[in-house]
Amino acid sequence: MDLNTTNQIETAGPVAAAERIKTIDIVRGVALLGILLMNIEGFIDWSIRDAIIRGPHDTVDFRIMAVINTFFEDTMFGLFAMLFGAGMILFAMNKKETFRGVTVAELYYRRLLLLVMFGVINSYVLLWNGDILYTYGLAGMLLYPFRKTAAKWLFLLGILCIGIYMFKGQLRYNETREKRAAYHVTVKTEKAGKKLTSEQQQAKITWLEIENGQRPDPESIDRHIRIMRSDYGTIFNYRIPGNSYGDSLGIYHGIWNPLWLMFIGMALFRLGFFSNKLSTSSYAMALIIGYGIGIALGWVMFSKGLLRSFNYGAYVDAHRVPHAALNDFRKLFLCIGHASLIILVFRSRIIPWLMKGLANVGQMAFTNYLMQTIICTLFFYGYGLGYYNHLKYHQLFYVVGAVWVFQIIFSAIWLRYYRFGPFEWLWRSLTYWKRQPMMKR
Repeated sequence: MDLNTTNQIETAGPVAAAERIKTIDIVRGVALLGILLMNIEGFIDWSIRDAIIRGPHDTVDFRIMAVINTFFEDTMFGLFAMLFGAGMILFAMNKKETFRGVTVAELYYRRLLLLVMFGVINSYVLLWNGDILYTYGLAGMLLYPFRKTAAKWLFLLGILCIGIYMFKGQLRYNETREKRAAYHVTVKTEKAGKKLTSEQQQAKITWLEIENGQRPDPESIDRHIRIMRSDYGTIFNYRIPGNSYGDSLGIYHGIWNPLWLMFIGMALFRLGFFSNKLSTSSYAMALIIGYGIGIALGWVMFSKGLLRSFNYGAYVDAHRVPHAALNDFRKLFLCIGHASLIILVFRSRIIPWLMKGLANVGQMAFTNYLMQTIICTLFFYGYGLGYYNHLKYHQLFYVVGAVWVFQIIFSAIWLRYYRFGPFEWLWRSLTYWKRQPMMKR
């Protein structure tokens, strides 16, 4: 679908335009709420997750973990990134080339620079170590030249980015295998009663550090939990180095991940997928294929990847390619399946009240994303209620449910009186460098 066709669809009539916006908001709302399913694990020490994986496996904690890892893990971020790409096209399409002397490109890049700034605040003021705004803002800067690109080329760009991301991941895994091979040589030399060279001694130390890093260290765990239950200044000093490293590593190694999702999202928008423009049979087929392949890949990754937690060395010895290499394709198919299901439910009109609630959440996605950080850090960190690592794994999802209910109700009430969420209003006002109308007339 070319740009002219898309513009025709955009201006086809008020009903079609309203439906399109609503479906995008609904899918975005589901993605936003679903992100908390993954982020909530950041408020317990990873040793709890490790203990669940090691067994026993007939517990409610393990079943919840299996469902989330197979069905949801990374896919809510994926949907969010796809809609981010679609939103870029909408942003460029709905504006003339100049707006009060400012070009669309200037507005677009100003908007993304502000998003990067909000990401910095999320990481370094709110102290959340899983921020996506910083990376999405920088990745989004690469999209603008492709705003008029046809869907087929956008798909190819997305697949190319997947290939680059997988290649870089395989290179890192190959380095791990090389270190494992050097360790084997060292052990074999030791067993033969020969003296180790300095390089062999270092190879042994290097691998043992890698393997020990896969197992919880009680002393480090106790220190980590104690810090996370302390005051803001202590947590700030503890978090900042890790957040800085994570942001830098995310851009260097991981920018291809959101980038391919954004390109695919742009392509799907051009085809009318997110706009509720395809036939019901097309969405049904996308649902069957997406879930059929995506769930199978997710289960393989989860079940086969368990060996990594038990014996990382044995896992590296047994697999030339890690199961994580399947993740991008798993994520692609599951994201399409999730979106198809949501749109089919919307079309069925069986739960219009929930669709309306999700649309409200999606319309205020920026505010609700930052709100999740504020609520959870105040609930779990020591300068708030201090519940960090106090809850069992399954109890975390009681918190998730409570936040969901609150955000659905809050968004509905807020949008009865205001045009935008508070952070959306601030973002828009700074983008256009003009105070935007807030109250509904």
